[in-house]
Amino acid sequence: MTIKRGPVVAVAAVAALTVSLAACGSDNNSASSSGASGSAGAASGVKCDGKLDLKASGSTAQANAMTVFKNAFAQDCNGANVDYTGNGSGQGITDFTSGVTNFGGSDSPLTPDQEKAASEKCGSDAYNLPLVFGPIAVAYRLPGDVQISLSAPTIAKIFTGKITKWNAPEIAAENKGVALPDLPITVVFRSDQSGTTDNFQKYLSSAAPADWTKGAGKTFNGGTGQGANGNPQVAATVNKAEGAITYTEWSFAQAQKLKTADIITSAGPTPVALDSDSVAKTIANAKFQMPGAKNLVLDTTAFYKPTTAGAYPIVLATYEIVCSKYSDAQVGAGVKTFLSVAANSAVQSQLTGEGYAPIPDSFRTTLQASIDSIH
Repeated sequence: MTIKRGPVVAVAAVAALTVSLAACGSDNNSASSSGASGSAGAASGVKCDGKLDLKASGSTAQANAMTVFKNAFAQDCNGANVDYTGNGSGQGITDFTSGVTNFGGSDSPLTPDQEKAASEKCGSDAYNLPLVFGPIAVAYRLPGDVQISLSAPTIAKIFTGKITKWNAPEIAAENKGVALPDLPITVVFRSDQSGTTDNFQKYLSSAAPADWTKGAGKTFNGGTGQGANGNPQVAATVNKAEGAITYTEWSFAQAQKLKTADIITSAGPTPVALDSDSVAKTIANAKFQMPGAKNLVLDTTAFYKPTTAGAYPIVLATYEIVCSKYSDAQVGAGVKTFLSVAANSAVQSQLTGEGYAPIPDSFRTTLQASIDSIH
C-alpha cells in the first residue's frame, strides 16, 4: 500500500511522557496459544482472544516500554507472552516482512518499499500504529556537574566533526558563564539501522539545514565518531568515556545517569530542558498525515521547529507495524488483544517513570479504533 499524503489534523496534548511499541505481523509462528481465550483482563478489562504467545522485534527505543506492556499482558491474560527482541527498527521491519515475527517495532513509519513488502507479507494493508512518544536526549559525559545548552546548528557541527573540542567558541557562546573543559569531543552514534537515528537526523535537517546537509534515514550520515549497536549500548559507551556525546532515547540516558543537553529552539532564546512538561508541549503539535485513516502515520515536522516556548524539539513516535488482516485469524486476534492492553490508560500510566509520555485520551480513541479493525 502506498501512503497517501493529505491534510493534517491536530492530535490533542498529553500530560506526561510516552512509549511506543512497534508492530507488524507474521502469521507463520507456530507457538501455541496461551492464556484464557475469551476471558477479560483483570486490570485493563481487555477481552483475551486469539494466539497469546507472540513474537516481535525492532526498536530499542521502545524496549523499556515493552517490558511494561509484556508484564501487563501476562497479568491480564493469564500468562500470555510477547517474546520481543530489541534489535533496531530496520531489523524489526525485516523480521516482520520475512515472516520471523508477528509484528515489528519501528521508530519511523514504513517507507513505500517497506510498506509494499509488508502488505505483500500480510496479504492486506499494513498499519503504522503509534503507541509511544519518546524524547531523544542529546546525552553526554563531562567532568563535574556541567549542564550545557546547545542549538541545532551547534549539534549538527558536533555530529559532523566540525566542532571537536568542548570549549569550542560555538559551544562557549551558548554557555556563557559555564566552565567548559578543554576536552576532545567523542561522538557516539548508532551503528545499526535505527529509527532513533532517522528521527535525530530529521530534526537536524529541519532545524539546522545549513549545517546538516547529510539528509535523514536509519543509517547515521555524520561521518564521524564511534558506532555502537542499539540505544542501550550507545548510552553505556558514553558513560564509560569522559568527553563523549550521543543521541539516545531518554530512558537509556536516565538508566546510565547521563547529563542531557538543554536545547535552544526556534521558539526563543531560553534553552529547553528535557522533562515531561516540555515533551507534553511538543506532542500537543502532533498531526496525522491522513485524517480519518486507520493507518496512523504522524506528521512530526512541527516538533523540530517549535513555535511554543518550552517545547522540547527532538521527540519520536514509535510505531507498531501490523497487518490490517492476518491470514491466521488467531494471530490477528492475539495481536489485537496485546495492542489493546498496551493502549489501555491504566497500563499507559505506568510509563511516566520510564522516560515516555502516556497516550492522551483523545488520541487513544483514534488508536483503539484502528486496533479494533485488525482481524
